[in-house]
Amino acid sequence: MGCALIECMECSYQASVKAGTIFHRSHVPLTVWFRAIWWITSQKTGTSALGLQKILGFGSYKTAWALLHKLRRAMVRPGRECLRGTLEIDESYVGGEKPGKRGRGATGKVLVMIATEIKDEKIGRIRLHRVENASAATLEAAVKEVAQSGSVIRTDGWRGYSQISRLQYTHTVIRKDAKIGENLLPYCNRVASLLKRWLLGTHQGAVSHAHLDYYMDEFTFRFNRRTSRYRGKLFYRLLQNAVQVEPVPFSQLRKRIRDRKPRNTTYRENLT
Repeated sequence: MGCALIECMECSYQASVKAGTIFHRSHVPLTVWFRAIWWITSQKTGTSALGLQKILGFGSYKTAWALLHKLRRAMVRPGRECLRGTLEIDESYVGGEKPGKRGRGATGKVLVMIATEIKDEKIGRIRLHRVENASAATLEAAVKEVAQSGSVIRTDGWRGYSQISRLQYTHTVIRKDAKIGENLLPYCNRVASLLKRWLLGTHQGAVSHAHLDYYMDEFTFRFNRRTSRYRGKLFYRLLQNAVQVEPVPFSQLRKRIRDRKPRNTTYRENLT
């Protein structure tokens, strides 16, 4: 199946309709891409590359893996708005059981900042943001990326949040204890629990640190649309995003993920 071309009326230059999108230079027909998008959005808990390979009948696991990872990049709409209103923010570590200290700075784990909107004492939209550490400089920069100025920020008593009121936020400390890993702020605790359960259930916990950001993007995409009754709308939203994000060559998927080098792993899902 050929792909339609668009032609400039002035210079007669022709370009594929896939140019400048995640479908750019893909040998997979658009009809198969659309089937993949429908399958991914119709699965309430998500799907693995191996599952996608079986459903679409790909002979190559690598093709299914690359397609799925490209679509994960399309799950973040370019220029999406920040969270606003009353927010609860805390961190949690993601990773398997490993020896070492617990809490902020836990060895061998990835620290993730969780931000949740609170609407009528329920969770609204969320954002997940990987942070290198729990220092004030790192956390303040992350808060500025996810929270709109003027929002009310609820945190624990960790000193890393002690100065965020000077960043044009109203800061409220609702839990003095700053220990991470247990008795977290209630809404963030719920999101952290669901995230870990999703990683363990759908992906058997075999997600490398190098690709974790994009798995979290998928979790966020699904969580923020959890109340949608129409799978067709999710299909449309993901397809809409897919034509707005920049092309991602396979070499870029493997080499460097958001300026982080992949770590070695033995699980196929990560292809590293």
